[in-house]
Amino acid sequence: MTGRIAFLGLGHMGGPMAGNLVKAGIEVLGFDPFPAAAEAARARGVEVAGSAQEAAEGASIVLTMLQAGQQVLDLYRGTEGQKGLLAGAAPGTLFLDCSTINVDEAREAAAAATDAGHRFVDAPVSGGVVGAEAATLTFMVGADDGDFDQVRPLLELMGKRVVHCGGHGSGQAAKVCNNMILGASMIAVCEAFVLGEKLGITDEVLFDVAAHASGQCWALTTNCPVPGPVPTSPANRNYEPGFTGALMAKDLHLALQAIESTGVAAQIGPLAAKMYDDFLEHGGAQRDFSGIINDIRDRSNR
Repeated sequence: MTGRIAFLGLGHMGGPMAGNLVKAGIEVLGFDPFPAAAEAARARGVEVAGSAQEAAEGASIVLTMLQAGQQVLDLYRGTEGQKGLLAGAAPGTLFLDCSTINVDEAREAAAAATDAGHRFVDAPVSGGVVGAEAATLTFMVGADDGDFDQVRPLLELMGKRVVHCGGHGSGQAAKVCNNMILGASMIAVCEAFVLGEKLGITDEVLFDVAAHASGQCWALTTNCPVPGPVPTSPANRNYEPGFTGALMAKDLHLALQAIESTGVAAQIGPLAAKMYDDFLEHGGAQRDFSGIINDIRDRSNR
């Protein structure tokens, strides 16, 4: 299918993704600056290099799964005292970024890669840690047609759905729109459960109604914010993520940047971003984003 893959970023998402590639028989050389993440990936069968440059040397595809766009750009271009990956890669190397970053940063990374004689694909994911572990992620891909055809079989080893969204940056555009829906819908579901509790109906009754009526959505039926109705939801594990409040806040701020740059007259997305910022201030950064229901309850009882 392909030559060796350099997998840079072996955290909660990247580690399981790299492990699934190894299970499928793909040669992977990974790197993460955090020893615990590197060791966890090694336990999944991933060979770990001593640096990003070492991992990328000779790779046919350089896959990044990082937290911020500037990290991607710095890795590509290099920083003071550190050679960039673009300068050291063989001509025509495919740089595949699965991070969730700003649309403009993705297009800047694409321009940097192509100007250096390489190829670029942005392919952010949806599905969280559970999806990464189970290889059921959805990939939203921004790429030229030929590059999409090359990476699709690889992405299908880590996910169950791969969607070609358009040219460079289109994957990030689709992701930011999707996660604005997710953040806003989770808030609506949480507010509905708190309202139901105040009106005297049980969580189970509301779930049974809404899950089979027009209120049905992923935030309700898969990531239900109350314990009980969906046994696998983080609410049954004291809101252990899952998808953290910090990541949801990050994605909503990426949506805000896109809203501001396009002039869209959005109101719900910005309000959702503010509510998740408040959630972070009350200890929600490392809790599942569905835990915002407890903030709503607390404010409702004041």
